[in-house]
Amino acid sequence: MTDEPDCSDSLKAFGEVVKVLRRRAGLTQEEFAPLVRYSVTMVASIEQGRRFPPPPFVDRAEDVLDGRGVVRAAAKHLSRRPGLASWFRQWAQLEREAITLYTYECRLIPGLLQTEAYARTLFAEQLPPLGDEQIEAQLAARLERQELLRHRPNTAYSFILEEHLLLRRTGGRAVTAELIEHLLELASLRNIELQIMPVMRERHAGLGGPMQLLETPENRWFGYCEGQESGQFITDPKVVSTLQMRYARMRSQALSLEDSVSLLRQMRGAL
Repeated sequence: MTDEPDCSDSLKAFGEVVKVLRRRAGLTQEEFAPLVRYSVTMVASIEQGRRFPPPPFVDRAEDVLDGRGVVRAAAKHLSRRPGLASWFRQWAQLEREAITLYTYECRLIPGLLQTEAYARTLFAEQLPPLGDEQIEAQLAARLERQELLRHRPNTAYSFILEEHLLLRRTGGRAVTAELIEHLLELASLRNIELQIMPVMRERHAGLGGPMQLLETPENRWFGYCEGQESGQFITDPKVVSTLQMRYARMRSQALSLEDSVSLLRQMRGAL
């Protein structure tokens, strides 16, 4: 399908721009990486067009390389955001401007909260199998989305995760240990609320499946529900209201913020 994610030529073009400017500045990748506060591996991947450059990278590269606007101009052509499924792109665009974002998941850890190792495990298990370039493109898009959590401090994020998502140990013990540590770090941020729905909860309002809700700067609410190979973007106020009602009930049925953090620490110690 022509509208599915692929490794974009615009990514490769942006990488070439950075590489040319870096060399003009007389910097090796090893010298350039600490100046933009990213790893040498990340710099190399961006220059090769394999990873989507996070917004902070673009700004820092522009300043460090004295790009005279060239780096930022090249980054504007990356707005298509390769690596995102076609059915998800409309929601992803709204997500970038949302002032409130609610997420409930019962299948896997939400993309915004995943570690690189966890995400790689998911991509490696997809069927039909993905090629290396497809995996890198999707991973780049996911990591770029995650910048929202730290670079939109005025957005209120709420996540409700089923406990069994961590008990499954997707990717193995080491991947799960890193994931729990990552969740604990995110839970310490003021704009993120993370709650765990315990396994021993006989019933709750989210049995109908995963959901997302967001509020735009204009205070309009939208919903999103995703299945296999499809996503449903919800604009009907009545349906959105129903999802809001269910999410509100789940927040009262899940563990409190403090108890959720305590459970995560217990799970970390049990690994």
